[in-house]
Amino acid sequence: MSEGFRPYSNTPPTGLAGKLKFYGRMVLDLQILTIYRDLRDVVPAFKGNVLDVGCGQSPYRFLLDGRQTKYFGIDIADAGKFDYQNPDISRFGGEAIPFDDNQFDAMICTEVLEHVQNYQKLADEIHRVMKPGATGIVTIPWSARCHYIPWDFFRYTPSSLKAMFGRFSMVRVTSRGTDICSIANKVIVIWFRNLLPGRLWRWLFVPIWIALSPVLIFIVVLAHFALWFHLGSDDDPLGYTVILKK
Repeated sequence: MSEGFRPYSNTPPTGLAGKLKFYGRMVLDLQILTIYRDLRDVVPAFKGNVLDVGCGQSPYRFLLDGRQTKYFGIDIADAGKFDYQNPDISRFGGEAIPFDDNQFDAMICTEVLEHVQNYQKLADEIHRVMKPGATGIVTIPWSARCHYIPWDFFRYTPSSLKAMFGRFSMVRVTSRGTDICSIANKVIVIWFRNLLPGRLWRWLFVPIWIALSPVLIFIVVLAHFALWFHLGSDDDPLGYTVILKK
């Protein structure tokens, strides 16, 4: 199985170009927009040692107050296969976290668990290294295409997430977006995939997709209205955000 439309790497808003990429993509990338909104509500309050599991390029590190936190990012040695290169982090095998018990005051894990085959082991490791009373935030996709093939293994329901993190004293699962946002997100992907086709003969249809630009704009605006006013159903969202407390 090949990947026809691979996601762009999620990089931090460093410099003018980085800010334009980070914030500009949120107009069209509803997954990134909803993840950022949920993190922005929680992460700035973190203090002490903060662990970022599967951190990639550490795109959300800037939300932390550097005067009150110490950042620890970990990712697999093969992160380059996901288009991520970050020399300022620790490497791990994707399951056993290379830190002591009860070391971290807070934890971040964004869009990682779907790529982990032994997800329960990693969830238990997260619990082990967090201090009693520590808070964590986890995001996972639900209505998302297969990505970073062949390293995309699972989609999780709220029930499975609560069971996975059952050792925590508090597990709160919330939806990111609604079914309207999910449908819009898929239309956006279809439009861009056909605007930049991988096969030569498909370029014949590019003018048609350009002519459909007003439809795309309408759908994007509708999706943002759905997010703002919470229109649609939570039963088929873009993804889920999990707030944990040990």
